[in-house]
Amino acid sequence: MRVNFVLSEVATGLRRNLTMTVAMILTTGISLALMGTGLVIANMISDMRAIYYDKVQVSIYLSDDVTEEQREAIATQLDDSPDVANYIYESKAEAYQRFTEQFSQQPALVENTDPNALPESFRVELVNPERYPVIAQEFPNGENGVDEVRDEGDFLDRLFSLLNGARNATIAVAVVQALAALLLISNTIQLAAFNRRNETNIMRLVGASRWYTQLPFILEAALAGLLGGLLATVGLVLTKVLFIDRTLAGPIKAGIIPPVDWGVIATISPVITGAGMGLAAIAAYVTLRLYVRL
Repeated sequence: MRVNFVLSEVATGLRRNLTMTVAMILTTGISLALMGTGLVIANMISDMRAIYYDKVQVSIYLSDDVTEEQREAIATQLDDSPDVANYIYESKAEAYQRFTEQFSQQPALVENTDPNALPESFRVELVNPERYPVIAQEFPNGENGVDEVRDEGDFLDRLFSLLNGARNATIAVAVVQALAALLLISNTIQLAAFNRRNETNIMRLVGASRWYTQLPFILEAALAGLLGGLLATVGLVLTKVLFIDRTLAGPIKAGIIPPVDWGVIATISPVITGAGMGLAAIAAYVTLRLYVRL
């Protein structure tokens, strides 16, 4: 009987404040969807970091007047470096051959490029790709036959900084939306408690505990959080199907962007749903303890 009574009170409260309940669910759903999107972006960034940093190469370009002794000294230093996993030497002729293969679709560019314009180089693979600045420190530009040291890590750092900024902005908007949802939940609970003050006062007079009279309102908020989490889950599924799998199909197939597996959605969805339910229930409980005397 007590369980049936509590559930009937929850249903009654939701019906009485239907408009505010719908607004509460939508606001919660939007904030949780944004939070889920931020987590998906964070997972993609992690996968991209693993993919791209493993492919980072450092190129040591040699000057035109490099001597054989300097070239051998560089090779010896690379052999002795604990940060170097592997390296290859590329002569000017080999560099020009690779250039012609890469730009075979642009014959005019190939024809106007002097074969001697491309420098010889050492192309270095690192044990830990994130330690690419070490090579630049070991081989200063303009010294010992080294003309310039170039790496792809600096570009990747800027790329990931941009992606991290997008992730942080999404999460920041989600936090603002979550605060709005919590304020709306608080106002809804206060209004619901005011509308049912007579019933709750009678229950207290006949011996009902404070927890028993507060439980229906807390369950209302938790149910709204649950529905908001389910709405956010639907949003994540639609984002994967309509945007990631379709709009980004080309970059994903080319290996530029890692795919988002269903396992990621299945992992994130319970997290944001549970967070929505928990925060909504806590907000309702705090509101009842601070602003409403039941």
